[in-house]
Amino acid sequence: MKKSIGVVTLMVGLSLFAIRTARTQGQAPETTTKPSAAQAPAKTPEPATVTAPGTESGIAIFQQHCMSCHGNANVPQAPAPSAIREMTPERIYDALTNGTMKAYGASLTDDQRRMTATFLSGRPLGSLQQGDAKDMPNRCPSNPSMADPAAGPAWNGWSGAGVSNARFQSAQAAGMTAADVPKLKLKWAFGYPNGLSAFSQPAVVSGRVFVGTDIGYVYSLDAKTGCVYWSYQTKGSMRTAPSVAPVSGRGATKYAVYVGDIHANVYALDAQDGHLLWTAHVDDHFIARITAAPTAYNGRVYVPVSTSEEYQASSLDYPCCTFRGSVVALDGSTGERIWKGYVVGEPKPTRKNSKGVQLYAPSGGSVWNSPTIDVQRNAVYVGTGDGQTQPVPDTTDAIVAFDLDTGKIKWFYQVQAGDAYIGGCNGPTRTDNCPEVNGPDLDIGNSPILRTLPDGKSVVVVGTKDAYIVAVDPDRNGALLWKVNVVPAPPGDPNSMMAITRGIFWGGAADDRDVFYGVQSGGMVAVDLATGRRRWYTKFANAGPYASNSAAATAMPGVVFVAGSDGKLRALSTTDGSVLWEYDTARPFETVNKIQAKGGAINSIGPSIAGGMLFVGSGYAVVGTGTGNVLLAFAAE
Repeated sequence: MKKSIGVVTLMVGLSLFAIRTARTQGQAPETTTKPSAAQAPAKTPEPATVTAPGTESGIAIFQQHCMSCHGNANVPQAPAPSAIREMTPERIYDALTNGTMKAYGASLTDDQRRMTATFLSGRPLGSLQQGDAKDMPNRCPSNPSMADPAAGPAWNGWSGAGVSNARFQSAQAAGMTAADVPKLKLKWAFGYPNGLSAFSQPAVVSGRVFVGTDIGYVYSLDAKTGCVYWSYQTKGSMRTAPSVAPVSGRGATKYAVYVGDIHANVYALDAQDGHLLWTAHVDDHFIARITAAPTAYNGRVYVPVSTSEEYQASSLDYPCCTFRGSVVALDGSTGERIWKGYVVGEPKPTRKNSKGVQLYAPSGGSVWNSPTIDVQRNAVYVGTGDGQTQPVPDTTDAIVAFDLDTGKIKWFYQVQAGDAYIGGCNGPTRTDNCPEVNGPDLDIGNSPILRTLPDGKSVVVVGTKDAYIVAVDPDRNGALLWKVNVVPAPPGDPNSMMAITRGIFWGGAADDRDVFYGVQSGGMVAVDLATGRRRWYTKFANAGPYASNSAAATAMPGVVFVAGSDGKLRALSTTDGSVLWEYDTARPFETVNKIQAKGGAINSIGPSIAGGMLFVGSGYAVVGTGTGNVLLAFAAE
């Protein structure tokens, strides 16, 4: 998810960043309180229009225009980047527009000032003033005690059932059959207040829906009606799917909801009433973030950590690069750190660039995806991002297995070697911060899928951005089983953006025979898990010239669901790929909480299925078009 901020290259880079998509030992967990609305200025700017650059552009603007002072030891009066990250978006925007930074902000467009404020603060403008459930008209009349999450149908965390990240729901848990899917109708819609992007996948547990928002609120809703039980506002936007698990030693609290925010904070909330149990900061790098769901298992919470550091790290004012991806294991009851496993080694000073700014290496290896747990082999699997510096560590662009107990790397399989990527290092914006050869940016952003085949053997599978599906053997230290290209490269330059980014981004689903992935170039593919043979490929004829289907797939017996950047949600037959059902979410909706809401692009999350209902958020579009703020609930009539 990176881009150049130049006028000519901005939208090209934004598009590239939109289809990917997160250092030291941190402090002990601490208790925090909700931010106060009093922190914001009296007059709040209106939210940015849907034609604005994506919020991810904010870090590129900061790296290019601001880091000659902020973070520079020779300018001690300038607040450090980490301090700015703690400010409200209103305070940052006001400083750039009317305050101490007005002279610098004058060189930016208003949209750029908004996006800088939004990214650095980790929440949209105006988000502190609205969103609390107590102010909503659809409050649930009562809050009955939650049933045991393990006792009923659930879609918990990123993958739903289990911790293998297969994103497959059994017929019993789904509460519907393939014959019911064409009968799906909208039952209710819930609007996210002031929301610009619906990018948190809902979890469905004990008849409740738990979901995060870009304004930092976590909501608990009734699955059948959409009435709201409670809300809690964190310190920043949430892209993660909530995970619910039993918790001990917390008094009357039986079950906790675990979420992460854009500031690398993890929260444990009482699933019954939403009060804070604990919070932990898992990484001190100023651009560290959590962009995927924590995985709760056996009393622990496994948290992936990523960054946007490489976004415009070509700027000569930026001390490139010091972030390293990791997985952090926390005690689910207390938030205390048990271990932290890094993808790459500790960054060390290397040389100074032509402006005299110190550079570092190694760096990179963001973990953009939810960890997969292999109970049998006592391992945690993740896909890792590219390197940012040379030489490029072998654990980047790889499947990495960490020891479940210690966090030490057990084995890895590198899919793409030598991928050192930094935004702004192509064309006329290239600087001596850049790698000698700028990489193709082939992060593995999707969670590894662990599946046991009919013959009893196991396989770990990931998809790549350049349209390969890769399967490795977890019993032979990640040895390659097969690798197959599923979408031919377009004619022309093999290194073009369209050639490199035509494939798989956010995740697939697998039954006991096949794995299914939506593809960026539009459509869906099914591949035999045992052999890698392509079973079928469906290209959507009415998807439009720029529509992609990079969102995560969701499967149940006989059916696989995939959504797209055009807002369409489709159900396909797992047998032959024929379309069974289609629904256009890119339109306005009347909502149960009376919030003005509309759907839009669905570029990352997949639908959640449980108890006879299907839930999906619509409106995630990092490029700033196709935004939306609605959660939709469907059931068969």
